[in-house]
Amino acid sequence: MKLTGEGKLLRIFLGESDIFDHQPLFEVIVRLARERGLAGATVLRGVEGFGANSRVIHTAKILRLSEDLPIVVEIVDAEAKIRGFLPDVDALFEKAGCGGMMTIERAEVIRYSPGKQE
Repeated sequence: MKLTGEGKLLRIFLGESDIFDHQPLFEVIVRLARERGLAGATVLRGVEGFGANSRVIHTAKILRLSEDLPIVVEIVDAEAKIRGFLPDVDALFEKAGCGGMMTIERAEVIRYSPGKQE
C-alpha cells in the first residue's frame, strides 16, 4: 500500500471502560480498522481527562487511580477511507451505548512503509 502526501488523521476519544460485545471498544475499533484495510491505528492511554458525561476528572494519580482513563485511537489514511470508516465507528458507539468524540484533521504523510520482515 502506498500512502504519501495529503491524508487525514481520525482521532477517536473514548473511555477505557467502554465495552462492546464484552471487549474493550478501543480494541474493537482497531480490529475493524484493520479489517477495512486502513493504513494503521494507534491507541493512546491518557493520564487524565474528562468527557461529556464526566462529573469528575479521571486520573492515573496513585491516590485516585481511575478505572476509566481516557483513550485516544488515532488512524491516518486517505480522506476517502477515513470518511468511509466513520459510519462504522459511529455504529459501534451507538451499539455500545457509550459517549465519545471523533475529530478529523489534515495530515501530511511523509513516510509510510513496513519494516524489514524476518
